[in-house]
Parts: sequence; C-alpha cells; structure tokens
Amino acid sequence: MTTRIDTRFAELKKAGRAAFVTFVMAGDPDPATSLEIIKALPKAGADVIELGMPFTDPMADGPSIQAAGLRALKAGMTLKKTLDLVRGFRKYDNATPIVLMGYYNPIYIYGVDKFLGDAKSAGIDGLIIVDLPPEEDDELCLPAMKAGLNFIRLATPTTDDKRLPAVLANTSGFVYYVSIAGITGAAEADANAVGDAVARIKRHTKLPICVGFGIRTPEAARAIAEKANGSVVGTALVDALKNSLDAEGRATAKTVNAVAELTAALAQGVKGAQQAAE
Repeated sequence: MTTRIDTRFAELKKAGRAAFVTFVMAGDPDPATSLEIIKALPKAGADVIELGMPFTDPMADGPSIQAAGLRALKAGMTLKKTLDLVRGFRKYDNATPIVLMGYYNPIYIYGVDKFLGDAKSAGIDGLIIVDLPPEEDDELCLPAMKAGLNFIRLATPTTDDKRLPAVLANTSGFVYYVSIAGITGAAEADANAVGDAVARIKRHTKLPICVGFGIRTPEAARAIAEKANGSVVGTALVDALKNSLDAEGRATAKTVNAVAELTAALAQGVKGAQQAAE
C-alpha cells in the first residue's frame, strides 16, 4: 500500500528537502471559508495538510486551537461535514496528502467502520488520534491500516527508548514528534534538543519524522527542517486566521490571504533548510 503521504515524502527525499506540514481547523471560521483556505495551502507551499476535527473537549490543544475548534462547532461543523470539506478539496487537488488530526470520541460516535470507509472515499490519507495509545490499536489503528489509511503516532520528549518500539509498532506515513512537553502554542521548539531527539528516534525507524508544537516563524521552521524530515505549523496559522476576522468572529476579505501569506513565508523558511545527511 502506497498512500499520498508515502508518495509525497519519497518526492521530497528525492528533492533533498524537508516537508512543510500545515495544520488548520476544519470549518474555521465557517465551512465555505475553510474550503477556500485549504485550497490555498498547497499553492502557498504546504506539502501536507493536517485538518483538525473540531471537538468540545480537546486535551493537547492550546488556547488558539481550542478557540478555532469552538468557532468551527459554532458554525455548524461536524465530522460528516469535515469529510465533505475534504471531498470538496479533492475536486481541485488530488495529490496533496490530508491527515485528520483530533480525538477518538467523534469517530467512535460516527462508527469506526463507517468512518473509515467514508474517510477513504472522501480522500483522507492518514489519521493522528491524540488520545489513542498503542495499547488501543485494535480500536482504530489496525482497522485504519486495513482500510488503506496511514496511522500516524505522536512521540514526545518523554517517550523514552523503552516506550518507542510500542509507539512505532503500527505507525506509518510519518512519525509526529512533539517538540515540547505541553500543549500546542505554549512554548518555542529548541532546534538543538529536537535534533538530538530526531536522531534517537531514527535509530528505531526508517519513517520520516516531522516536528510540531512551538514553531511559529519562518526562521524556526527552517531551523527545525534542518534537523528533521518536516516542520509542522498550526497555532501561528490559526492565529493569523483569527486576527483577520471581524468583531463578531466572521471571515473578512482578508481571511484566506492572511493564512496563505503566512504559509508562503513559512514554506520559504522550510525550503531554505539545508538537509542533514541521512
């Protein structure tokens, strides 16, 4: 099984550069604007799109992404509508990988088998489910792999060498390394510490390693891209979106461009990175 994610990372490796992975919340600030935003991301330089599944009770999200989820829910976003959003995107772009990121509860309520079938047909390539540890692989991870979706696992600064094999056992697509011990947007990533962590994880896996949490500027994205196979930015993009809204939290003429312009600047940072030898 080769997914769009596998294809994209193979292309990037051949080109000798890291991936730029963007995170936005599905349906933020409303479904129509959200579609325009995700359509704009690849043109602005995003290699992979992580799409947040809005949820009322997130545990890993900082204030900015929590607020984005609440805006989306207020605008009527559901998991079904998130899949419809991806279907809409696929009419314009059949190459850019899309990863759904979020929590298990909405999937459980939707029904695992129905969700996996609908996600695959909508054009989803992978899942990052923050609150499902390896011990629960039978719940979603193994059925997802059977359905042809990558199941991408998080590794953190507290994931030691003893724990890593379990975390990596059924992981595919890429490994998402969380650069800080905490929630999204809470602190800045330390490129040197990240470099050491990536080197340690690479001793256990041949999968690409992308690093997220705490990357807000083109300079930071570049520094991380020099140490890893990809830089992931979410909070900064969500903040750019929020700052473009009107007083009632509605989209304005500036909203799509605000996200696209920051994406382009961050992408230039990543593309300017000198890749360390494998």
